[in-house]
Amino acid sequence: MSVWEAVLLGIIQGLTEFLPISSSGHIELGKLFLGAQLEENLLFSIVVHAATALGTVVVFRSEIGRLLAGLLQFRWNEETAFAAKILVSMIPVGLVGVLFKKQIESFFEGQIALVASMLLCTGLLLLLAHYVRPQQGTEISFSKAFLMGIAQAIAILPGISRSGATIAVALLLGVKREYVAPFSFLMVLPPIFGATFLEIKDYLQVTNPEQVSVAALIGGFAAAFLVGLFACSAMVRLVRNSRLLYFAVYCLIVGAGVLIYLFVR
Repeated sequence: MSVWEAVLLGIIQGLTEFLPISSSGHIELGKLFLGAQLEENLLFSIVVHAATALGTVVVFRSEIGRLLAGLLQFRWNEETAFAAKILVSMIPVGLVGVLFKKQIESFFEGQIALVASMLLCTGLLLLLAHYVRPQQGTEISFSKAFLMGIAQAIAILPGISRSGATIAVALLLGVKREYVAPFSFLMVLPPIFGATFLEIKDYLQVTNPEQVSVAALIGGFAAAFLVGLFACSAMVRLVRNSRLLYFAVYCLIVGAGVLIYLFVR
């Protein structure tokens, strides 16, 4: 893997991890259209996932700081309730990851038609969230956190955007826009860190891991982190300003275009 390929992958990871267009789906499409340039490497995957997680921490550092300060009071308060809702939102994705690990892995074996179909589903869900606007006035309850968690679990499928699914579901449930993006991005931090830990564990067990140069790792990390910072910050503003329609159109065009390409090639 060259430095430029690493930077390209980092940019893709940073953009698609936060924008509602599916990072896993775009990685699979990249493998189709760019071939060997997107060969997966476990160590590189660990590095870019850590970069996007760090980007989330930086963007929401104030919220995370307040959350930790509240938790350290060791009593039930607003911060403790928020953390408890995050834990509730993790239940669906945790169950799916543990019980259906092998089945999930089979979805990432060149099933491009599935990816394109799921991108269409993401586009339709974002359209629904844009045009069907229940009264926005509620906070995130435990039940709504769990439903957002179900959306996050479904987003394991390549082509379903995690941020798009969780944000759209929250908006359809009537959650205030200013609450939606912070919760959506913070609820993914524990799963990201957990998945990164498991990837590190798998990497340490590999006898002859594929080698990636230090320069490529640094380039990929820097690209994913910097682009992720921009994408995460932009996404917060877009949710508050009701600008999800653009991404709905994008997902619909890409999904339909890929299906047409697969049909005619």
